[in-house]
Amino acid sequence: MNSKIWGGRFSQSRDALMDAINASIDFDKRLYAQDIRASIAHAEMLGAQGIISKDDTTAITGGLDAILREIEDERFAFSPALEDIHMNIEARLGELVGAPAGRLHTARSRNDQVATGFRLYVRDEIDGLDGALGALQHALAAKAAAHAGTIMPGFTHLQNAQPVTFGHYCLAYVEMLARDRGRFGDARQRLNECPLGSAALAGTSFPIDRDRTAKALGFDRPAANSLDAVADRDFVLETLAAASICAVHLSRLAEEIVIWSSAQFDFIALSDAFTTGSSIMPQKRNPDAAELVRAKAARIAGALTTLLVVLKGLPLAYSKDMQEDKEPTFDALDTLALCLAAMTAMVEDMEPNEEVMRQSAAAGFSTATDLADWLVRTLDMPFREAHHVTGRIVQLAEQKNVPLEDLDLAAMQSVHAEITGDVFSVLGVEKSVASRTSAGGTAPDLVRAEAKRWLKQLEQDRPRG
Repeated sequence: MNSKIWGGRFSQSRDALMDAINASIDFDKRLYAQDIRASIAHAEMLGAQGIISKDDTTAITGGLDAILREIEDERFAFSPALEDIHMNIEARLGELVGAPAGRLHTARSRNDQVATGFRLYVRDEIDGLDGALGALQHALAAKAAAHAGTIMPGFTHLQNAQPVTFGHYCLAYVEMLARDRGRFGDARQRLNECPLGSAALAGTSFPIDRDRTAKALGFDRPAANSLDAVADRDFVLETLAAASICAVHLSRLAEEIVIWSSAQFDFIALSDAFTTGSSIMPQKRNPDAAELVRAKAARIAGALTTLLVVLKGLPLAYSKDMQEDKEPTFDALDTLALCLAAMTAMVEDMEPNEEVMRQSAAAGFSTATDLADWLVRTLDMPFREAHHVTGRIVQLAEQKNVPLEDLDLAAMQSVHAEITGDVFSVLGVEKSVASRTSAGGTAPDLVRAEAKRWLKQLEQDRPRG
C-alpha cells in the first residue's frame, strides 16, 4: 500500500521489502511526546497567525492531547504501514477530529518536524544525564569526604609511584565527570535552536511566526538557515561525542574497581548486590557490574562512529540515510544512563580495605620522591643530583630488604655524608601525603576541604521539588 498522507503521486503499491526497510515506527515511537509537543506549538502558531481557524486550532490541539494520553496509557495502536511516529500521530488525529487534522501540516514538512522532535528528545536526554552525572559526583565526593585520610598507593604504569589518599583518588573522577557535564552543557547550548518552520528545506511562503514556536518549545531562537536546520545532526554528534568521553571515564573507573577488588589487590570490597558467582567455582565473587560498564563504553563509542559514517557523504539537505541517526543514539544514551546509575550504586556500595591499602602504599619505596625533595630543600642539591643520590639509597634499602624509613642513617650517609637525622621527618606514607600541600595535592586537609566544597556545590545544583 501507499500512504494516504503522501501517496498521491504514486499509482502502484510498495513492495513489502520497501515497507520493511522504510518503516521506523518500531524505534522512533519513543519520540511521541516531543512530536506532539512540537505539533501543538505549530498548530497554536498557525492559529495565532490566522493561517488556520481558531476552531481548527482547538480541535487539533485537543486531539493531540488525547493522543498523548492514549500513548501514555498504552491504548495507542502503532501501525508499521504508516512508517513513523509522525504519520502515526497525524493519521490518528484525522480519526479523532476529522478534516481539521489535515491542516496541521500546513507550513511544515516531516524534515523540520523530525529535526525539531529529535532536538527536543536529545535536549531532554542531556538534562537527564546531567542529573545522573551529578548523582555520581555526589557519591564520589561523599566517599572522598569519608576517606580524606585513607592512604593508598598512587600509580604510574600501574606501578607504585607515590602515596595518595583514597579520597584524592575519588575526587579525580569528580573532576572528570565535571568536564563531562560541561561538554553536555555545551552541546545543549548549541542545539537549542528551533528548526520548525524550515519546512522541507527552503522555508515557507506562509506568514508563520518562528520566534513564537521557538519560544513555546524552550529554544533560544529559530535556526537561521532552513537548509542547515533540516540537514544538521551536529547536535547528535556532539552529544554522542560527550557521551563517548563520559563512557571512557566510567570505563576507567570500572577498571579500577575490577583491579582493586581482585584478590591480588584487595583494596576494596563490593557487596553481593554488585557481584556474581561462578557456575563451577564456588569461591568466586566476580565484579560483573563493573566489567559490563567497562564493555558498554564500546557500544556508546560505536554509536558515535556509526553516525559520523552515515553523515560523512550526505549532500544537503535531507536524505533518508538520516533515519539511521536514531537507533544508535537511543541505544547509546540509554546505555550511558544505565552505566551511570550502576556506577553510582557501586561507588556507594564499595568499601576500602584501609590497612591493605596503606601497606601497599608503603611498598616499592614510594616515598623516594620525598627523600629527593628533602635533599633539594635541605642541602640545596640540584634535583637531578638528588634523584641520583636517592636512587643509590633506594638500592641500599632494597639490598637490606627494608623500607626507606627503616634504613639506618649511617647507610644513607655512606651515599651522601651531609644527610642528617631530619631526613626521617619526610619518610613514611603518612608524612608523605601530609606534605603534599600544593593546590590540588593529596594532603588530607586539602582533600577534606575539596570534598566539602564539591558536596556543597552539588547540593546547590540539585533540582528542587
